[in-house]
Amino acid sequence: MRTVAFHTLGCKLNFSETSTIARQLIAAGYERVDFKESANVYIINTCSVTDQADATCRNIVRQALKMNPNAFVAVIGCYAQLKPKEIAAIEGVDIVLGANEKFNIAGYLENLDKLPEAGVHSCEIKDVKEFIPGFSSNDRTRTFLKLQDGCDYFCSFCTIPLARGRSRSETIANSIISTKEAMATGVKEIVLTGVNIGDFGSGTDENFHQLIQQLDELEGDVERFRISSIEPNLLSDEIIRFCASSQRFVPHFHIPLQSGSDEMLEKMRRRYDSSLYRSRIETIKELMPHACIGVDVIVGHPGETEQEFLKTYAFLNELPISYLHVFTYSERPNTTAVRVKDEVVPVPERRKRNKMLTILSEKKKRSFYEPFAGTTRPVLFEHENKDGFMFGYTDNYLRVRIPFDDSLTGKIVSTELVLLGDDGVFEGNMKVNVVAGTCCTYNIRITNSTCTRNSYTCPCLC
Repeated sequence: MRTVAFHTLGCKLNFSETSTIARQLIAAGYERVDFKESANVYIINTCSVTDQADATCRNIVRQALKMNPNAFVAVIGCYAQLKPKEIAAIEGVDIVLGANEKFNIAGYLENLDKLPEAGVHSCEIKDVKEFIPGFSSNDRTRTFLKLQDGCDYFCSFCTIPLARGRSRSETIANSIISTKEAMATGVKEIVLTGVNIGDFGSGTDENFHQLIQQLDELEGDVERFRISSIEPNLLSDEIIRFCASSQRFVPHFHIPLQSGSDEMLEKMRRRYDSSLYRSRIETIKELMPHACIGVDVIVGHPGETEQEFLKTYAFLNELPISYLHVFTYSERPNTTAVRVKDEVVPVPERRKRNKMLTILSEKKKRSFYEPFAGTTRPVLFEHENKDGFMFGYTDNYLRVRIPFDDSLTGKIVSTELVLLGDDGVFEGNMKVNVVAGTCCTYNIRITNSTCTRNSYTCPCLC
């Protein structure tokens, strides 16, 4: 049996696509193994967001060939679509597949002999029009469900439209079929993913709000739907109100901002201004005071003077947000930002601004966490054992730690958030409701209807 190993870089969408391709190869007779094991085929799913894509790809190819010098190495993903010739020149790479071709990878793996020169199979991105659904399936707690691909926005700093093509998605009916397949894997949480997921149904009479309404009504064991990231101009008040009233859609939003300066937003070709963004945050907090709100922001974009940066800092400092993902601008070929005449921000200054916002993010996160100390929230626990502890997330994205107990993997447990650690993680005490009978931890009788299982001891009410 041929073996295949995967290494995935970048976003949740890449992880969902890697899982989809893995299932195709397993159906074709391959056995999936860990990337750190020897395999016949190594598939590297790349990302183009950072300026280190080339160096990262080279390093991972070397890691693969260290495991098996004779392995067949395939490189796919966004960077493979943008820079196929550069990747093909990396020593040890045998094949490079573009945005369309990666989903037909089984047909390219019939002959696994190492090639003297890498084969490149990639079409023009304007010809990529088909939507390929998918979901991740190697996690016992959650799955990333791909519902949309591509983007029509062409922001000044972004290469995603060049790597993934125009915005496209399935019908709601077919999306429901994909969702049911993901639900059948037994996960408790589904994360809705896409490049620009709020643009679902673009060009049709369907939209994202209609989709999530129907997802909410599906029967099954999935207890949570989480929206991965959504543009502020597409996050309508009706979507916010729907999430506030839903029992399944969690109070967690990740809303890209990029800059708090209206002048910079215009330079970035964003489709909103700071007042619209502020109104979205205020609506969320009015309807869901406990909601977690994450923000993407870019520092050092051409034309961002110190004054414009300080506008962003002040804007974020005022907003009741929960954390930041801070990106340092890097020049990307074929983007609008590299062609404009605006003054370039020196790299050391970009790093300084990144550090300032990273510190602000840490303060915002702690400020969001602290009011929840002593409260009880539902936590979905993950399977990984990290030095005797396991971790999970509440519905509103608070990270919680308890001593490892494999029986809790993939379960949502009502948990008291006892102490916020210096690392920004809550120590948790679980509260497990049981009927009078046998103790949940020890084989003794319980006369009270509630058993509190503490992190370190078990003071059962017997």
